[in-house]
Amino acid sequence: MLSRTADHLFWMSRYTERAENTARMLDVNYQTSLLPQSEAVAQVGWQGLLSISELTAAFNERYDAVNARNVMDFMVRDESNPSSIISCLSAARENARAVRGALTTEVWETQNQTWLEVKRMLRGAEFEADPAQFFEWVKFRSHLSRGVTVGTMLMDEALHFMRLGTFLERADNTARLVDVKFHAVQSDFYGVASERDQEYDFYHWSAILRSVSAFEVYRKVYRDVIRPERVAELLILKSDMPRSLHASLQEAVNNLGLVASNPDSESLRRAGKLCAELRYARIDEILATGLHAYLTQFLDRVNDLGAHISREFLVPVAPQ
Repeated sequence: MLSRTADHLFWMSRYTERAENTARMLDVNYQTSLLPQSEAVAQVGWQGLLSISELTAAFNERYDAVNARNVMDFMVRDESNPSSIISCLSAARENARAVRGALTTEVWETQNQTWLEVKRMLRGAEFEADPAQFFEWVKFRSHLSRGVTVGTMLMDEALHFMRLGTFLERADNTARLVDVKFHAVQSDFYGVASERDQEYDFYHWSAILRSVSAFEVYRKVYRDVIRPERVAELLILKSDMPRSLHASLQEAVNNLGLVASNPDSESLRRAGKLCAELRYARIDEILATGLHAYLTQFLDRVNDLGAHISREFLVPVAPQ
């Protein structure tokens, strides 16, 4: 396969997954902001969301105050923000259009219809009227895109590059979500919290789990009250949790193995090493050494892996 074609397919899937993850994070923040809380606490939540995407500086250049309306406007409809939902869906559609011949009709029509529909929804008042419903729609269109891709594409290199992009992006976003949201909790993991703190923590952890469709999964796996260390274990180490770091890296390794003609591929080696470390890690060891430090290092390694994949298989990124 031509490296430029593989590049478009890879980034089409990454941008689609990024739009879904942005919608998930906005949705959990929006739902949490409806709980009884002070304005300062609500502001911390929205600041955390900007921090997840490393967009605090860009936001401050365009807006005077960090609040629900400004952050959602910036993260949903602002085309100057490359990580906004509208920008991600536009980039996904443009990448799909560039390799229209490599896609089935169903895959192309799904991408194109998503783009046309999101423009229509944002021109009207549908988003303002019910943000939660809009975020659900974005998630549904991402699910539809993945389902149509797996259900209609030939199982060749094109599909493998698309899947690789999806799971690399998912690993990156899940790590960012866990890192920022764990820092947002005021009560100590192991300290004695007041009844009010415990109630707030329950809704906080429930919201985090729901943001990655893991609330029911948590109940099924642990059958116990929601505890921070178990939330971390589920979202980092559980290989059967679809959006966990371990599951995402395992899928990335599988698809890299299918496209790498060289068994000594550096990208495959790095991905396999990172996946192996997740497989044999223990959550108590991670928490003892520091969750933030662990996730920061993980994000650096995932970004490094993405750079190696670009150099080895895709169109190399020009140095800035």
